[in-house]
Amino acid sequence: MDVTDSECVIVGAGASGEAAATLLRDRGADVVMNDLRTRAELGARGSRLERLGVTLALESHEPSIFADADLVVVSPGVPQLDALTEVESRGVEVIGEVELAARFLRAPLIAITGTNGKSTVTTLVGDMLSRSAFPTFVGGNLGVALCEAVGSPADIEEGRVVVELSSFQLERVRRLKPWVSAILNVSADHLDRYPSIGAYARTKARVFDNQAEGDHAVLPADDPISTDLRPDNGSAVHEFAGAGGEVRVEGDVIVDTVTGWRLPAAELLLRGRHNLDNACAAVLAARLAGATGDAMAESLRTVAGLPHRAELVRELDGVTYVDDSKATNVGAAIAALDGMASPRRLAVLIAGGVDKGGSYVPLAQKVFELGRAVVLLGEAAPLLEAAFAGLGLPVEQVETMAEAVAAARRLARSGDVVLLAPACSSYDMFQSYAHRGDAFQDAVRALPEGGAQ
Repeated sequence: MDVTDSECVIVGAGASGEAAATLLRDRGADVVMNDLRTRAELGARGSRLERLGVTLALESHEPSIFADADLVVVSPGVPQLDALTEVESRGVEVIGEVELAARFLRAPLIAITGTNGKSTVTTLVGDMLSRSAFPTFVGGNLGVALCEAVGSPADIEEGRVVVELSSFQLERVRRLKPWVSAILNVSADHLDRYPSIGAYARTKARVFDNQAEGDHAVLPADDPISTDLRPDNGSAVHEFAGAGGEVRVEGDVIVDTVTGWRLPAAELLLRGRHNLDNACAAVLAARLAGATGDAMAESLRTVAGLPHRAELVRELDGVTYVDDSKATNVGAAIAALDGMASPRRLAVLIAGGVDKGGSYVPLAQKVFELGRAVVLLGEAAPLLEAAFAGLGLPVEQVETMAEAVAAARRLARSGDVVLLAPACSSYDMFQSYAHRGDAFQDAVRALPEGGAQ
């Protein structure tokens, strides 16, 4: 892709926007960065962009900003603005940061998407390939923009680029062609953005669109939604977990039925039943990308959980406090409860935030099975309280995370787990799920000793 002397407008001055600007400037493009924030709000990032020679067009999406654009690059989550519609009507291409990076990358691409487990599986696959002596880049929605992979040590034919992709990132792919693509699962999420779970699932399935013979598509076995997403484009389709999975759990052993590779499930460092599925997906994707059996086993034995994903914070008065702030949808919150609680170890659930659409009834059913009480905060608290009505469990609404932790401590009993699994996004009260998790951890660590129930 030759962008020399072309005018490129980037919408969204976040980390991915800055990475896209850096790549385009390095390749000789004139770059305009468009964002609703002020120059003061951009802070150090604005200074870095100006030093790159990027023109800042801030505080609006005025059509005049796009008048001379040859290419527009949109950061994840930016909606279909009127200005973008007008640009596209003139035949100007509008793509995402992931698509931009893919047009320059030389290394084989391994793409991981799905509603839940993406970060865990991406991390595992990247670690497995790195341990197999491949120069490896790991990023995307996980935290490092894919544009940063371009020209990195991993960006060679013998390298591997492993990328986590969200539905937002997949909305504007055009030519993205991973060698190995995986959809881990699909459950209700982002229904505040998509008209139906079917539309959301079809966006996820764009990860398969440009694959062909010689490429690999990975899906969960025995999953009705994923079955409808199977590509018919010549790529080899592989399944994991379930009775028909190439890699699955048999008894208490993770087994690759194609190669004969085996690992006792007890050796997996990551805990929770959902992480058995994640391990199966990671082994299958990594094996297809060339990882060795020894490397895969070592990764599963040594890779711990990610920050704010089933992260143990503290044990106090016989109660375990766990931060799963990354559980930003109902399916993830249910998986967190399944992984942390049991009929003999009840959970006090802290939930709430910005509603993303969909039903909270499945979460209420799981709380009825495994919960002792629920503490709610944020904009969605009334919706959640309505879903939990009639369960016969204490349900309390609070205003702050510190109040939520204090209430949970009062409601918990020795042997219980206090679990932050919000089932909502964080942007009503926090900058991100990580900020929310940090607030929970700070509040938990501030609890005084004593006061056992």
